[in-house]
Parts: sequence; structure tokens; C-alpha cells
Amino acid sequence: MNDWEKAGKIAAEALDLGKKLIRIDASLLEVAEKIEARIIELGGKPAFPVNLSINHIAAHYTPFPGDETRFLEGDLVKVDIGAHVNGAIGDTAATISLGGNEELVKASEEALKEAIKIFKPGTRFREIGRAIQEKIKEYGFVPIVNLSGHGLELYSLHSGVTVPNYDNGDEKELQEGQILAIEPFATSGEGRIIEGKPSGIYRMEQLKPVRDMNARKILKFIEEEYKTLPFAKRWIIKKFPTAEFSLRMLEISGVILQYPQLPEKSKALVSQAEHTVKVAERPVVLTSLSV
Repeated sequence: MNDWEKAGKIAAEALDLGKKLIRIDASLLEVAEKIEARIIELGGKPAFPVNLSINHIAAHYTPFPGDETRFLEGDLVKVDIGAHVNGAIGDTAATISLGGNEELVKASEEALKEAIKIFKPGTRFREIGRAIQEKIKEYGFVPIVNLSGHGLELYSLHSGVTVPNYDNGDEKELQEGQILAIEPFATSGEGRIIEGKPSGIYRMEQLKPVRDMNARKILKFIEEEYKTLPFAKRWIIKKFPTAEFSLRMLEISGVILQYPQLPEKSKALVSQAEHTVKVAERPVVLTSLSV
């Protein structure tokens, strides 16, 4: 089993745990930490902080240090998990309903299945988008058009290749052996996300000289531990309890970038489903438990 297959299997097992842990009154912080610990137990590392985005937040919510948020009855929870092995990434997600909204959950799940069926060499990207869009519309919802799937490369979550969630006219074709994340988002709203509050999720943006000694120490750790992959504020605070000021300094100077949370524009509910898939005549779902 190569690193891509290992990472996919680890991500799948971590997602399976996440589905079991997400319950009414469970702590988001405890759930995220248990999932991330499971990734490490299985021989991988988190490729990004576990995302636990609720209701109209489509993506980029991870618990903050000391976060006391708990899941509530009726919540629609997107759990998005990434695991890596030597930089090879498995990226997978599912939506857990804590009461109602089953059709919205099915819309993204079934759209993902339709896309996987045609994830073969020669299929045009616009055809993938059309398959996703049509299936979501069958359920009476719309895709989020400014969120998409993406190419994966070593230590790179977004390699520059976009897998659209609607027919965007892209005539480029899938190539044998490409590894891509397919990521349908369905909503009852406008079908667009906007930038929201800070997320506590960062990535290295640009290495620059840093004067402050504490900030230099933290930056060295980030560079060695995460390279170009996203990391959580709570991970840094756990290692460096007084790092809050240094993180602000690094962000202001443009050394690190903080992702925004991504709410749906009209604050409507959002569901998500995702697999990492290798393009082949018989597409290989790397983030399947059966791989």
C-alpha cells in the first residue's frame, strides 16, 4: 500500500469515528481532538484541523482553544477530515444530521456518487460539475457554486486543479492517475458562500525575517511540523501557551494567513460529502473503508 492509499484509509477510519462521536450535547473540542488523535494512532498526521461546521457554515470551523460549544438537537454538522502520510493526503467529509434535513444530506451524498461514476480519463471537468448540479437539483436544492473539489499533491491541499460543483464550461479532461477530491456542497439557499469570522485555521503564506524571539521559535515549529499544510490555533497554543500575541504578529506581517469561516450567503443550511478519488477506467475511491 502506497502513501496515498494509507492516507486515504486513515482518513476514512477517522471519519467513521467522527460519525459515531457527533451526538447531541457532545463537545466540539473533544470530538475534534479524538478524531485528530485517531489519525495519529493509525500512523498518519492531520493534513488540516478537523472541520466541524454547523448549519449555515459550509466550511472552516474548527474548535478554538477552550471552545465550549456543544452540538444541539437539529444541528446539521459537516465533518471534514484530512490525513497525510509523508505529505500524501486523504481528504474526506460527511454530513451528520442531529434531527431532520435528511434530504439535504442525501443530495450531497448522491451527487458525490454520480461524480465518482464518471471520474474516468477523458471526462471533462464540466461534465463532473453537471452531474453534481443535476443530482442536487433532483432533490430540490442547489450546489454552492463558489466551493469546489480540488487536486491534491504532496503537502498541497489545493494543487490548482478545480473540480466544479456545477457546469462551469471547463473543457479540460481528467487524466489517468490524477488524484483529486470531489466535494459537493448542497444548500436550500442562494448557492454561494461569503467570508465570515476568523476560523483559527492558518497556513504558512510567506517566509520573512521575524524580529521577535518567541515568534521566531513558533515559526520554526510551524515550518518543520506543518510545512505548507493548514494548522490550528489550538495546536499552537497547546505547544506554546503564550503564543496568541506571536500568532497575531505573524498574521499581521503576512507570514501566516488565517482562513475565514465560510457561511452560506443567505444563512441557509448546507450539506457536504467528499472523497479523494484516483482517476482510472474503474475510479478508485482512496478514502473508502473498503480500500
